[in-house]
Amino acid sequence: MRPFSALFVMATLLFITLYSCERDPVFIGELPGPIDTTGDTTPVVILHPCDPDSVYFEQQVLPILASNCAQSGCHDVQSHEEGVILTSYDKVKSTGGINLSNPSNSKIYKSLNESGEERMPPPPSVALTAEQKALILKWIQQGAQNLTCDGACDTTNVTFSLVVKPLMDLKCVGCHGNNSPGGGIKLTTHAEVKAQADNGKLWGSINHDSGYKAMPYPAGSNKMPQCELDVIRIWIEAGALNN
Repeated sequence: MRPFSALFVMATLLFITLYSCERDPVFIGELPGPIDTTGDTTPVVILHPCDPDSVYFEQQVLPILASNCAQSGCHDVQSHEEGVILTSYDKVKSTGGINLSNPSNSKIYKSLNESGEERMPPPPSVALTAEQKALILKWIQQGAQNLTCDGACDTTNVTFSLVVKPLMDLKCVGCHGNNSPGGGIKLTTHAEVKAQADNGKLWGSINHDSGYKAMPYPAGSNKMPQCELDVIRIWIEAGALNN
């Protein structure tokens, strides 16, 4: 056999041997972890965890003001009663009469504790709870900062009582409570929320779908954070149970 032919045969045999045998993959560096095949593999990264002792404007204060005060005829951009606009951090800081040296004397806080027509929100709207007023005062006492944080998103145990109703109370009941509910829609009980979930209006509104009035109010507001949308969607898809 000629040397060239022998070399060709040896190379062919080596090629067949290498590619006909099963071999474990070779990794350079650290071995990869197990692959999650159950769904979305995108890890949840919390870069700025929420401090339970701090008040966060976007997550805690603005929803209260938007739902109860920044409404048509009161303190939205179009109405701006007494020049006060409560639709964003900058507007609240510049028009809300924030008094950092004497927080309880801040115009926005004092108006929450007035009586009669001077109270914010005015009758027949329901007054803010003691907890809501205390939260706003604490926010001012902490410097009325525009702090943000990454809240943990738990979609594993979504119930009406523990997850959905608190969201409705915080972000919706101010407009859709017992007194003069916006659009005649009330969202104070399970039956009322379920009715809007079943007819598609709840999801259509909070997801800003075409053909639905976008919520939360005022117009132009951002949608709820994705985690909040997810838990409401999960609750609806599970049958909007009273659990």
